[in-house]
Amino acid sequence: MKNTELLSPAGDFECFQSALKFGADAIYLAGEEYGMRTSSANFDHDTLKKAVSLAHEKGVAVYVTCNTTPRSKEMETLPSFLESAADCGVDAFIVADLGVFSLAKKYAPNVEIHMSTQTGIVNYYTANVLHDMGAKRVVLARELSLDEIADIRAKTPKELELEAFVHGSMCVSFSGRCLISSYMTGRDANRGDCAQPCRWKYHLYEQNREGQYFPIEENENGTYLYNSRDLCMIEHIPELVKAGVYSLKIEGRAKSAYYVSVTTNAYRHAIDDYYAEGENYTLKPWIRDELDKVSHREYNTGFFFGGEPGQVTSNGGYIRNYEVIAVCEDYADGKASLTQRNKFYAGDELDVLPPSGVPFYAKAEKLFDEWGNEIESAPHAMQKLTMITNVEIPKGSVLRKKRA
Repeated sequence: MKNTELLSPAGDFECFQSALKFGADAIYLAGEEYGMRTSSANFDHDTLKKAVSLAHEKGVAVYVTCNTTPRSKEMETLPSFLESAADCGVDAFIVADLGVFSLAKKYAPNVEIHMSTQTGIVNYYTANVLHDMGAKRVVLARELSLDEIADIRAKTPKELELEAFVHGSMCVSFSGRCLISSYMTGRDANRGDCAQPCRWKYHLYEQNREGQYFPIEENENGTYLYNSRDLCMIEHIPELVKAGVYSLKIEGRAKSAYYVSVTTNAYRHAIDDYYAEGENYTLKPWIRDELDKVSHREYNTGFFFGGEPGQVTSNGGYIRNYEVIAVCEDYADGKASLTQRNKFYAGDELDVLPPSGVPFYAKAEKLFDEWGNEIESAPHAMQKLTMITNVEIPKGSVLRKKRA
């Protein structure tokens, strides 16, 4: 078994390429059915086959989420889906339903089975039973502490891999088993269609005071009862490894390619630094700072250490301090060929995130449009540009700047 696996999300092919470029050991994604993210583009057969081929060329594994709770009629088409994914060469199915487990063993016997966090695995006995049934890995419930994970590790076979979420959105319900969306909107969270009503604003209403709404907590913005903080364990890589977590999983199949790039890069460096430095390991400040450059809610450490408040009751929005302004397609002779993402100006100082590298700053000294005309700004989405800059910018770099 390798030291520690970094597992990154991909909701579409662009996100997949970002995870591959910025250092993921494995990537999890969904086919067009049976995944828990219907809002994502996901992968058809041909795209999945291409993705697997590219990943395997780099020694990266691909796991397909098959973790919805399918109804009986959906089970009829499941065998063909499993066979198709197996034909693409995927390395594992992530499943939550025992019927899906059984069919996966039958129709894709050479593909590993990883039990989803939605299985709700919180004790070693359940983990052992699933291993005896043929599971290669269990994705532990998010509600476990590090001490509880260490206990599970001590009482399960070493061949059984333990996976845990270490970064991203948290669900207010146990292991994602939420019914609020189904009741309030008719959109089933357990079938990949959550409307996220836990993020909405709520007030108290007294029936005899029509039209008068009272925040349950004294705040001019209202009260966000169920709004979970985002998980961030970047400062606790040693504790996770020592507790026996083999796969460190980043949440985010509905997130952008930029989010995947930044989070994958940060955790890649943190993990590699830990194994290189051992007991002398300290997290480099720039790595922690990177995670503030993606859209996120207030961070905390979830249930790993217990007792930390998990809700943000003052607002339901994201913290967005940075924006992507371009992607570098090529660089030669002091000129960077860019594709614009958001407006920026000649003279701007840009924050550059190179593939699997350490961020640095570069100045946009001059800008030219695709016809070679000098321009003062790049206002058009996906505009092709040439930028003269004071430092070399590696191909594939993401350029960003702090919001005003």
